[in-house]
Amino acid sequence: MPSALPDGEPVPADGALPASALAGAATRPLGFYLHVPYCATRCGYCDFNTYTATELRGTGGVLASRDNYAATLTDEVRLARKVLGDDPREVRTVFVGGGTPTLLAADDLVRMLGAIRDEFGLAADAEVTTEANPESVDPAYLAALREGGFNRISFGMQSARRHVLKVLDRTHTPGRPEACVAEARAAGFDHVNLDLIYGTPGESDDDWRASLDAALGAGPDHVSAYALIVEEGTQLARRIRRGEVPMTDDDVHADRYLIADEVLSGAGLDWYEVSNWATSASARCLHNELYWRGADWWGAGPGAHSHVGGVRWWNVKHPGAYAAALADGRSPGAGRELLSDEDRRVERVLLELRLREGVPLSLLREAGLAAAGRALAEGLLQQGPYDEGRAVLTLRGRLLADAVVRDLVD
Repeated sequence: MPSALPDGEPVPADGALPASALAGAATRPLGFYLHVPYCATRCGYCDFNTYTATELRGTGGVLASRDNYAATLTDEVRLARKVLGDDPREVRTVFVGGGTPTLLAADDLVRMLGAIRDEFGLAADAEVTTEANPESVDPAYLAALREGGFNRISFGMQSARRHVLKVLDRTHTPGRPEACVAEARAAGFDHVNLDLIYGTPGESDDDWRASLDAALGAGPDHVSAYALIVEEGTQLARRIRRGEVPMTDDDVHADRYLIADEVLSGAGLDWYEVSNWATSASARCLHNELYWRGADWWGAGPGAHSHVGGVRWWNVKHPGAYAAALADGRSPGAGRELLSDEDRRVERVLLELRLREGVPLSLLREAGLAAAGRALAEGLLQQGPYDEGRAVLTLRGRLLADAVVRDLVD
């Protein structure tokens, strides 16, 4: 969740949504994203809305404390119940992200999940995920999460090479994420993901292959692999600007992506979104699929974004301001926008093209259809799905996904 917030119109103090957003809501899937904005240290590449204890000191008082955070976030879940109304609507997915959610006590994460269960109810097969830093959990912590209702966990591995982790300012030791997978399995977690990053300055092809091999050796049923994006204002961006570390280029990123797809596919993990591979349909991240398919989700926490029925809104960024709003009985919303039918069409194309199922050609305008025909001729779209009315990326198309989708919506 990037730290910069967009502009938008004010959010009503009670958080109320237009009637149009709630029309037919009971028939649409609903997910919850719970943002935990705390980190022990700040990674050099991170631009997310997160805070260390030092950064919070003196800026929010007791309201910004992580000791009170579960209770504060529970207040927003109760607000969501009031805003969304009383129509029966079980929650299909819950995803706790950060930051480092596992800096909170396991009981706090379970309490936050319990608030959703109490206010809305969870679907019988609900997917409940938390992100975790490998150094912030142990077997007892994982067992407490599993007993409390979590059934999926995502560990930030990033790399198996010590020198790569050092450039990223990651604090865990090589081998710890793999051990966490075994501990999560022993605790009874149904699904385990490892997050990897490629293209770190100083990383070689051999380093990247070693990271992939180490991840697969641990036995997760899901792997996410993302190209490093150097965000302005981060410590890594400053180091590159000073010439302390080199910057990788797009060709290197493309080569690493091809290696990832080769290794992961060879091990039985199939891509289902450009940056995500899973062993089966049940191992996919259902929560992220809600985002990619434009479903409804409520994002609770500082800076969290939400979407319900064509209305998107986002919360104030700072934990102190967030807690103060809820303590005063006000929505913590900082701004919102009402999406037009055209906005939603464009977003469907932007997001669904990244999926293995692709996007219906019927969503494209005349110029987009012409662009799709060119992409097919250039080997960027698959012929079979195209003949059946869908635009589906080839492997080469995945490498150029941003350019392809830009042409389809222009």
